[in-house]
Amino acid sequence: MIVLAVKKQNLTKIISEVVKSIKNGGIVVCPTDTVYGLVCDMANKETMVKLFLIKQRPQNKPIPIFIKDIKMAKEFAEISEKQEGFLKKVWPGGVTVVLKSKKGEGTIGMRMPKYRLVLDIIERLGRPLAETSANISGEASTTKIKEVLKYFKGREDGPDLVLDAGDLKPAKPSQVVDFTGSGPKVLRK
Repeated sequence: MIVLAVKKQNLTKIISEVVKSIKNGGIVVCPTDTVYGLVCDMANKETMVKLFLIKQRPQNKPIPIFIKDIKMAKEFAEISEKQEGFLKKVWPGGVTVVLKSKKGEGTIGMRMPKYRLVLDIIERLGRPLAETSANISGEASTTKIKEVLKYFKGREDGPDLVLDAGDLKPAKPSQVVDFTGSGPKVLRK
């Protein structure tokens, strides 16, 4: 597990390292606008399996994606004008929405974070990132880097790269709103 300190003067280098790691199937601990997260290439099936193993998350519990804008969201989900109006009010920000997937039947959760580093990584990668909080399933998500490192310390199957931005501002995980029914339904406040 490689730990890189995130500072304004080294952001270009950090973004290059993250994109390289993700393209090579890496799992990255990344600061966000809510809590520290685990991110990876959503299109790499092997990496997705690895993400579930690291997180110790049940396979039947889906993982949302980070997108960079509504245009990217529309590539993966069916979005009505009314839904788009809602998204424009809450994005970028701490709201994950569940929408009907364009790829076959089912749903997809997605969020546009209000965090320039994550958006720049998505921009450079050219596609969304699978994302989940950087903790073990059932444990508390955190904004504190020492807690994140403690979750994965000494594990062979841990993340490949950790972006250490210090402790983040106190925050909760994103709110989750389901748009797949007759109206919006809050799944997590």
